[in-house]
Amino acid sequence: QPQFVESGGGLVQFGGSLRLSCAASGFRSDVYDIGWFRQAPGKEREGVSCISRDGSTTNYADSLEGRFTISRDDAKKTAYLEMNSLKPEDTAVYYCAVYMRAPWQSLSCDASVYYYWGQGTQVTVST
Repeated sequence: QPQFVESGGGLVQFGGSLRLSCAASGFRSDVYDIGWFRQAPGKEREGVSCISRDGSTTNYADSLEGRFTISRDDAKKTAYLEMNSLKPEDTAVYYCAVYMRAPWQSLSCDASVYYYWGQGTQVTVST
């Protein structure tokens, strides 16, 4: 059973930065696409960013306005989400997840296609 440990969350001031990590174990991570998602209180889980299994393709939510960067290091079985210029509306629990995409499918940041999830890490942005 694949397992993930997310880390790097915390309390940060408006305009600050954080780097989230998602360390995988128990499976071969380089055959999976990886996504980062977030869920704020009272809101649905939303896709933040995703990266293809070979790292060549990335997608981001339009609302991020270029502030976040996703990356992966399969030698370390770790994915990252670099978050800059953080805003209070970025406050949420952030999750990483993976899924194995069929060759004919495009990379997706839709949470419904991801089936192995981490436990989440809290990010709080203060004003």
